[in-house]
Amino acid sequence: MEGIVTKSTGSWYNVRDKNGKLYQCRIAGKLKLDDMKLTNPIAVGDRVLFEPENDHPDNGIIQQILPRKNYVVRQSPRKKHYLHFLASNIDQALLVVTIREPNLKPGFIDRFLIMTETYNIPVIIAFNKSDLYDPEDMAQFEEFKSVYTDIGYEVIACSALTGQGTQEIRDRLKDKITLISGQSGVGKSSLINAIEPSLDLKTLQISEYSGKGQHTTTFAEMFDLSFGGHIIDTPGIKTLTFMHLEVADVAHNFREFFQLSQDCRFSNCTHRNEPHCAVKEALSEGRISDWRYINYLTIVEEIEDQNYWERRSDV
Repeated sequence: MEGIVTKSTGSWYNVRDKNGKLYQCRIAGKLKLDDMKLTNPIAVGDRVLFEPENDHPDNGIIQQILPRKNYVVRQSPRKKHYLHFLASNIDQALLVVTIREPNLKPGFIDRFLIMTETYNIPVIIAFNKSDLYDPEDMAQFEEFKSVYTDIGYEVIACSALTGQGTQEIRDRLKDKITLISGQSGVGKSSLINAIEPSLDLKTLQISEYSGKGQHTTTFAEMFDLSFGGHIIDTPGIKTLTFMHLEVADVAHNFREFFQLSQDCRFSNCTHRNEPHCAVKEALSEGRISDWRYINYLTIVEEIEDQNYWERRSDV
């Protein structure tokens, strides 16, 4: 039977067949997986072939993972040599951020986009908690919006509390499979509840001690939307690192840099010290964002600072 994985807990997977029935499934011991070090070899959104168990008709064994059209993967936060699937076979991603409570970490948006750009997955950047923004915050939002819309991403100001922007987001989610992600504490679950109140996802307040968000989503899970489409809710992200990438991967996934790079003198230009670099020329002329370029340099330096033997280049 063919089905789609709607929840992953690490060892058990909820699989929904074409008739909407849910099965609790395990992986067959003989299942051949890709040659990657993965903390979760099957992702929510995967299409799989499975067999119901004779003794337990609501349980099943996953025999095969069908080809993926795309996937979003990050470095495992616990095992630095392993990767962790966030989702697969998605139409788009909704990245939820906020300028206040907690304060936006510089570079987080760009780090997330590195994960989606490989498959040209459209990303909507939702700036939540807009009801808290003062004039200085709104000026910062407008700057973010200008930079990211100029390079092809959609940016929406929204508030789960007031409802600002929620209809706009609802329109974007309709009839699509959307990965929803963000840092812990940005109000992701509250925003989802505002868009689809029937889900009633658990929410927590920002920790008064640390000023940081707390995890409310434990496992990735797919939910149906009453107005059409599906969302894949994922646990809040605290940090994103990329030990599994090379410098060229980062350069290729900053989309405006990649577009300009065809005019660089050297085909393997890293846009730092090389002469006749089109990216640096655009930077000096104010045609690309200076803080996007700084974020790029920070990520590249992190990768290069790691010991060669600690980095994996085969995934």
